[in-house]
Amino acid sequence: MQIITGFFIILAHLVAGNLLSGLLGGSVPGSVLGMILMFISLLTGLVKDYQIRRVATFLTDNMTIFFIPAFMGIMELWGIIRMNLFAWIAVVVISTILVLLVAACTQEGIESFISRINRRK
Repeated sequence: MQIITGFFIILAHLVAGNLLSGLLGGSVPGSVLGMILMFISLLTGLVKDYQIRRVATFLTDNMTIFFIPAFMGIMELWGIIRMNLFAWIAVVVISTILVLLVAACTQEGIESFISRINRRK
């Protein structure tokens, strides 16, 4: 029963995020808003971590399943992609490097912030 409850909680937050996205005109994806709503629910104690832990662990452990539809979409458009293959490769490489740099800077900033907080104690 705990698995069904956890799945329902996660799904409810996703649906709420999609509804909110529709109300906002779709400027922010519903999945992102759903994650923000889930984060707020966890912070406020509306949802307890033990309620969703098993389902969340299962979903993150099997995340590769969710990339299959995107990969199939890419394969359907292979003819178009092949015409501009070097541009696509450049975009993928540049965006990957940018994501790595932003993630590294964010991690450094968080570690710096935490160390400053710890020094004040």
